[in-house]
Amino acid sequence: MIHASLQSASLSRAARIAALSVALALAGCAAGPNFKPPAPPKVAGYTEHALASTAATPGVAGGAAQRFNEGADIPGDWWMLFHSAQLNALIEAALGNNHDLKAAQAALRVAQENMLAQRGAFFPSVSAGFSASRNKQSALLAPVPNFPAVPQEFEYNLFTPQLEISYAPDLFGLNRRTHESLQAQAQAARFQMIAAWTTLTSNVVVTAVAEASLQEQVDATRQLVGINQRMLKILEYRYDKGYASEIDVAAQRAQLAQTEATLPPLLKQLAQTRHALAVLVGKFPSEAPAEAFTLADLHLPEDLPVSLPSTLVAQRPDVRQARANLHAASAAIGIAAAERLPQIELTADAGSTALAISKVFTSGTGFWGIAASLTAPIFQGGALLHQERAAKAAYVEAAEQYRGTVLGAFQNVADTLVALEQDAKGLQAAAAAERAAKTTLDLSQRQARDGYIGTFELLSAEQSYQQARLALIQAEASRFADTAALYQALGGGWWHHPELGKR
Repeated sequence: MIHASLQSASLSRAARIAALSVALALAGCAAGPNFKPPAPPKVAGYTEHALASTAATPGVAGGAAQRFNEGADIPGDWWMLFHSAQLNALIEAALGNNHDLKAAQAALRVAQENMLAQRGAFFPSVSAGFSASRNKQSALLAPVPNFPAVPQEFEYNLFTPQLEISYAPDLFGLNRRTHESLQAQAQAARFQMIAAWTTLTSNVVVTAVAEASLQEQVDATRQLVGINQRMLKILEYRYDKGYASEIDVAAQRAQLAQTEATLPPLLKQLAQTRHALAVLVGKFPSEAPAEAFTLADLHLPEDLPVSLPSTLVAQRPDVRQARANLHAASAAIGIAAAERLPQIELTADAGSTALAISKVFTSGTGFWGIAASLTAPIFQGGALLHQERAAKAAYVEAAEQYRGTVLGAFQNVADTLVALEQDAKGLQAAAAAERAAKTTLDLSQRQARDGYIGTFELLSAEQSYQQARLALIQAEASRFADTAALYQALGGGWWHHPELGKR
């Protein structure tokens, strides 16, 4: 008999140990797939042919040769390479005042707080309560029990302090997958904020360059209008004297009108660019800075970093955001799968009930209770199954979006590299045309002083020079703008700023 009792006790202990082992094993697993970051693309470069350096054009703004340094790091404050204190001040103001950036920062805080709030699911929930009531009982019913020092009455007070504890063991990883999803969403919000940061810095540089370029184009166009007006007066005088035909006068009037027609669009673009620059730095359009700088105030960076393709996917914020979205979609599969499995909830409560508040914590007034519940979905009309299938389809969608974002990032870098190469060649040709036009103008001025040509012919040479100057201004601006675009395309160097975090 004693042997049977000992055997029963041994079996009971073994059963408890086995049950505990199963519970621990279940607590260590989580439904759904474990996320694996996508591998970097296996490509050697961005363009069909390797780029070493661009052509140089001495003597003009932005005419330096640019060297492409493969594998070099992106400076955190790359805009300082343009050596413009005014440009640096604009970017500093934009980073401190831009409302789109502030909104993205607030969205990041929202996502982080939601993630931190969900951590509470891993711990028991404890709540305390206290209730006090005044009651009257029917005289036809039995009177309330006679507590010490409390007479039997049909009217009485009831005081109940109570402590409640509940805990849901995360057997199948529902809480862990939910936390994983919220972590990924917080990462996505972080890289969305970083994308806003990099886009803002690049936009300030590009907009400032556009403003300087447009101002110089407006000045050159106004000179062209003045030249054509003087040429028209000369032809009208010659026509009156019989030295020019009406066709010549009409042609010159048409040319003047065409030149004047190019000025309003330039003035409109200049005003809109100034308004855009004001908004980027957090000001109203009417508060746009009065001072302006020229392209000659800028220095063109000569050494350009070109990140390795395997590194690009780790530093482009849009690619990192797409990867975080993919991670969240992976965790969502686990959430949907865990919803189809049983859930256990453990609860306990303890408290005291007394007719007088002074007797609440005396002997005999306490109560307690312990409960466990198991809930398992049996029939939901296929809802949970289809929700899991939808989560898997959403993962496929996020995966394709990630791959598309990677391809778009590589295209962005490739387009910018080709643009820089062609910008240099375009500037070289524009500078050659401007120098030839300037030489023609200088010779025409000498001939005019010596009496070999008239004022009209001299004005024609000045007109050709201003037209060549317009093309040169546009070519110079393209090199500065596309250089800024390259830094943005490669990620913007955000990882050098501690407030933005590491890669």
